[in-house]
Amino acid sequence: MKRIFIALLLSLSFLPLQTVIAKATTLTARIDISKQTMVVTHRGRVKYRWKVSTGRRGYYTPTGTYSPKWLSKHHRSRKYNNAPMPFAIFFRGGYAVHGTTDLKRLGRPASHGCVRLDPNHAAKLFSLVEREGFKNTRIIINQ
Repeated sequence: MKRIFIALLLSLSFLPLQTVIAKATTLTARIDISKQTMVVTHRGRVKYRWKVSTGRRGYYTPTGTYSPKWLSKHHRSRKYNNAPMPFAIFFRGGYAVHGTTDLKRLGRPASHGCVRLDPNHAAKLFSLVEREGFKNTRIIINQ
């Protein structure tokens, strides 16, 4: 009985820390590769639902949970013929969430691995990331 009481006290002592950690992430972009969608949650509320394009056959979009590493509003790809990548949010090496002009392919795999969005949507997400900060933003990519 004494062990149970001690275990209960210990678990309750960590509760405030868990609450602080949970509240630290104020912005989440959750990408579902199988549905080719992104759901943006801001301060606990779903703010946007958008179509995306992820890696097409032969290319890979990494799965996992990431924080943004750097932003580039007017980025161009050095790897793929200087292709425009407006409002790029880089989360892992050369992988980014960014705008695309190829709107007709949104909703199906079409990229070289990045997560593509309508440029207007990419601008909104970019602005939210700037405002909330890298530490408070998560990019979650699931199969």
